[in-house]
Amino acid sequence: MNKSIGLIELSSVAAGFAVADTMLKAGNVHLLLSRSICSGKYMVLIGGETAAVQSAVTAGAEAAGGCLIDQTYIPNVHPDVFIALGRTQAPPMDGGALGILESFNVATLILAADAAAKAAPVTLMEVRLAMALGGKAFCTMTGDVGSVNSAVAAGRRVIADAGVLVNAVVITRPHPDVYREVI
Repeated sequence: MNKSIGLIELSSVAAGFAVADTMLKAGNVHLLLSRSICSGKYMVLIGGETAAVQSAVTAGAEAAGGCLIDQTYIPNVHPDVFIALGRTQAPPMDGGALGILESFNVATLILAADAAAKAAPVTLMEVRLAMALGGKAFCTMTGDVGSVNSAVAAGRRVIADAGVLVNAVVITRPHPDVYREVI
């Protein structure tokens, strides 16, 4: 079962493949995403038990050589973050609110999505990481207006404190056509 997330971002695609292999061999972890991302970089995202993920991130960072851009390890991630990574869940049909968090980097957005999911009872619809976004990342969430406001505020604090906030928005009772664009 995934409890933690590890992420390594690299300046080289070739190094990305080698680092992914090293991370998977270093511990009992699962590959969540391993792909090239905008601006010619590469991202390796793993999940698993806390100690195994931490060990795999350490091994991957050591194997990255001069290609390491960023590394992060996030323990005790909310289960909804894993569900929303790389896919979109259907929105509720009861109106409510739509919240969007947008970050200049991937690692901070994952931290913000986790904070949002833990702050209030919202449904993370999607966590999109750096593909066709110029290296940025965003997540969408739904729920009642108060919950979405609380969740977006929590996520916004994480991103703003890291200095990589692009935007954070709450839309109350979004038009159904807006949801069609989200999914």
